[in-house]
Formats: sequence, C-alpha cells, structure tokens
Amino acid sequence: MPETPEAPETPETPGTPEEADPAATSAPADTPPQQPDLPAPPAPPAPPEPRPGIAGLSLGHQIAAAIALALIAVAACVHIGMLFLHVAPSNTVTKQHGDVVDDWIYPEFEQNWKLFAPNPLQQNVAVQARAELRTADGRVRTTPWYDLSARDGAGIDGSLFPSHTQQNELRRAWDFYAGSHDAQNRPVGLRGQLSERYVRRVALMRLDREHAAGKGDSIARVQVRSRTTNVRPPKWSDEKVSAKPTYRTLPWWAVTPEDMPLGDGTGVGTGRETDGNQARGAQGSDR
Repeated sequence: MPETPEAPETPETPGTPEEADPAATSAPADTPPQQPDLPAPPAPPAPPEPRPGIAGLSLGHQIAAAIALALIAVAACVHIGMLFLHVAPSNTVTKQHGDVVDDWIYPEFEQNWKLFAPNPLQQNVAVQARAELRTADGRVRTTPWYDLSARDGAGIDGSLFPSHTQQNELRRAWDFYAGSHDAQNRPVGLRGQLSERYVRRVALMRLDREHAAGKGDSIARVQVRSRTTNVRPPKWSDEKVSAKPTYRTLPWWAVTPEDMPLGDGTGVGTGRETDGNQARGAQGSDR
C-alpha cells in the first residue's frame, strides 16, 4: 500500500490571539498614561432662602414693625371696648366713665341701636325747611316748605353707590337735635346749642342748593319742622296705627353770616330782625 505523503508543516505564526505578546496589545508609545480618577470638587453652597414676613427684615426694622403692630392691636381693642360700652346697657363703667366713651364715639362711630334691645324704626321722619327772605326792594317773603328728606331719597333711589351724605347727614342732624331737646324745644345739656347750629347750617345749605332765594334776595331767617308718619303694619297683622302725619315745628332761627359755609355770608342777611318781621315769622309758623 503506498504511503500517504505527510502534509507540510505550517510554521507557527506569531501574534495569534492565543500566543500574542501582552506587550504587543498595549497602547502605542506616544499615548500618555491614563491618570487615576480624582474626586470631583465640592459644589458651592446654595444661598439661603429669604425668610418671609417680618423675619426677613433687619433687627431694627423688626423692632419697629413689632411696635407698630402692638399699637394697632391696642387701638383695635380699645375701639371695640368703647363700642361695646356704648351699645351695652347702663352699668358701673358707663356711669363713671360715660363722658370718655361719648368723646370717643361721637360723632364718627355713633350707633343708632342697642345691643341687647334692638328697636327697629317704625316711623318715617321727613325733615322740611323754609326760609324768610328779604327781597331787594325791602319786602319780606316766606318760601314754601321744601321736603329735604324727599330730595335725599330721590337721589338715593336707584343708585348703586349712594352718597353717605345723602343717606345720613340730614337724618343724623335731626336725631342729634331731637336727642338734645325736650318736647318744648328747649336744649338739654351742653350739646343742645351745638345741635341747633348744626341743623340750621344743614338747612341753609340745602335751601341754597334749591335756590330758595331769588336774585338779590337774602335769607334772613330759617325754620325747620319734621313730618312723622307711622309705617303701615303688614296685611296679616291686626295692629291698628294712625295714618295721619304729625308735625314738630321748630321756632324761627335768625341767620348770621357765620351760619353759611366758610362764614362768607353768601346769600345770607344780617340776621337782625325787626319786631314786624318777627311777628310775621310767628304767624307764618302756624301756616
């Protein structure tokens, strides 16, 4: 049998994966050696968050704000206490310090009701006024009655934002007068004369607004009265009230220049009445 020729031996090729030199697989000579990983530098601290309210102010401003808040709190407590004493029934505190309470309340914070005994108004009170004029030719003329309350009501009716003056000036002026005078129109206490001057000035301003005095005329005297009518009870009530109005007519008041706004005396007479004028005014009060 013939011999099979042996295959020629293939020389071992260096660089095979199995026998490759580790040095041969290293990085090239021109590549710098890799540096070891260094820890990252710490991040800068975050700025502190601003504190809200008074805490964010400086110490001096905090002290000033605390003092202001304390004063406001004290004033609010005093005001609430004064209002409570004003509307509360008579007690030891109001008997001893009633003047202090009144000085605080009047005129800005006056209340027209009692806390423990509310009494709704059951009457309609209208304030009317008229004037005695001295004409340019020396005659004396008396104007008809002007219903001042009706004019205020007409201005308020249908208004979304009615004026505080239209709602309260005339009404509070009359309440002020009625509360400081007796049934004979004599002043009670020191506030009586003040209420007279107040009502007289309000009436004069309203009459001037209505152009009661013609050209060349001057207002010598003014008279005020109230017209009171009972509010009708509801249909389901058996209560019977009179529908007839009642009047309270005040005496004639002589007008001085100081009674007009700013005391300029515009449209106002001297206020010095003769006996004849006074007699005619007394007769006119019964009309």
